[in-house]
Amino acid sequence: MKERLDEETRSAIVAYRMERARQTLGEADLLRQGNYYNAAVNRLYYACYYAVSALLLRHHIEASTHNGVKTQLSIHFVRTGKLSLEHNTTFGLLFDKRHSSDYDDFAYCDAPLVDMLRPRAGDFIDAIERLL
Repeated sequence: MKERLDEETRSAIVAYRMERARQTLGEADLLRQGNYYNAAVNRLYYACYYAVSALLLRHHIEASTHNGVKTQLSIHFVRTGKLSLEHNTTFGLLFDKRHSSDYDDFAYCDAPLVDMLRPRAGDFIDAIERLL
């Protein structure tokens, strides 16, 4: 977001992104119930991504790529001790699994993976919300 945002607009976008993060967790739950595991992992990643993008925006930190978002999170929140290494590991794992399931041939996610990642994604979003 290159343009300057006033604080009211910034706050509205941050709130929207967090709402979108929560809704996307719900999408992941529905996909898991339907046994669409790759799609569920995709939605878990994006739920966390939306939360991180809200956090970065709140703190006036820009990133223009998914990798940039991951890097900025690490620099500004993990290395400073504001966000745990465990949460950073969750985001990194989701980043990698989403990328491989979307782009690699014969990559697939299964129920145990989704069932392990879902609570971790929810905890991650809760931790991001506390930082807002």
